[in-house]
Amino acid sequence: MKLHELASQTGSKKRKRRVGRGISAGQGASCGFGMRGQKSRSGTGTKPGFEGGQMPLYRRVPKLKHFTLVNQKVYTIINVGKLSSLSAGSEVTLASLIEQGIITTNDGPLKILGNGELSVSLNIKAAAFTAGARSKIESAGGTCELLSK
Repeated sequence: MKLHELASQTGSKKRKRRVGRGISAGQGASCGFGMRGQKSRSGTGTKPGFEGGQMPLYRRVPKLKHFTLVNQKVYTIINVGKLSSLSAGSEVTLASLIEQGIITTNDGPLKILGNGELSVSLNIKAAAFTAGARSKIESAGGTCELLSK
């Protein structure tokens, strides 16, 4: 293929509409803008975001505040430092932590965070692990099992 052989596909290029060239052209006189009013005048008409006098969206929404997440994932969280009091080789789940009184409320699936030190090997079953928590658990000789949500 050479440069002189290149051509655009048929139908991809449309002819520019020539307005204001008489009534037989189809867009004569008012050029398709109607008779009178704001939208028939020359220029852009209204600025972007103008809603006809109604308070525009960009002025209605709150500023400098945090928008709440619509489908926010809520977890029951615990740091690995709190798990160091458990006996070595024990299986850690949300139910076992509530049973032992380490966690008092069930706010959703269990998520393990990486704050603190862990010296005992534990078999932890949780819905989510942070990268720091996973590395601390595995370096202590424990296992991390991801549960389906």
